[in-house]
Amino acid sequence: MVEGCGVPPAQTIVRPATRRDVSDVAELHAAAIDEGFLSTLGVQFLRRLYTRITDSPHAFLIVADGAAEPQRQRVAADDRSGRVVGFVAGAMSKGRLYRQFLVRDGLPAALSSAPQLARSLPRSIETLRYGTSDHGTDREPVGGDRRPGEESELLAMAVAVGGRRRGTGAALVSAFQLTAAQLGSSSARVVVGAKNHGAIALYHGAGFQTVRCLELHAGAESLLLRADLQHISRR
Repeated sequence: MVEGCGVPPAQTIVRPATRRDVSDVAELHAAAIDEGFLSTLGVQFLRRLYTRITDSPHAFLIVADGAAEPQRQRVAADDRSGRVVGFVAGAMSKGRLYRQFLVRDGLPAALSSAPQLARSLPRSIETLRYGTSDHGTDREPVGGDRRPGEESELLAMAVAVGGRRRGTGAALVSAFQLTAAQLGSSSARVVVGAKNHGAIALYHGAGFQTVRCLELHAGAESLLLRADLQHISRR
């Protein structure tokens, strides 16, 4: 799903996404992410979700374009070069984002994915319960409760086959951390499958630490990782 740990710096342009990138991001999510529940809902559902993430004041979407000179590896709004080869989505308030999605996009999204939702109703409910709570992974006493915005969550990340082993994943995680810090978050978290060793190594290399194990979906063990962002420049 993600690559980049221990490889040379990415030869990519990393920049905030626009609506023009949403289709590429949705297709990449469906093709590259086999963990979790969202991939089973289809590209049309994912397009609606990532459009909402792009537009929402509670979230952000960052993409990696194709090959570029190393000195241009930065988050730059005016950079656009080639097809999207990777993305990372984050939220300052996952609960507010998901509630906004339910209110504004819930009915058409449900209609477009009705057969998939019906086949996986228990997982749908589990995802909805987790998605509408900002503290659904923080039931243990680790640093106390955090208000929305104090801790951003990395919602999803993927790198296309052509962008792997070039540091694209590491560049995206770094961009996520910088963006979250600039938006006022003092820490970040991510939930990742316990068997996704490549992703776990990548996150550990970026300063995330494993907090605890959890079961977001019954029978599927995941890990909650957290990183301190207070050392990151907010300029």
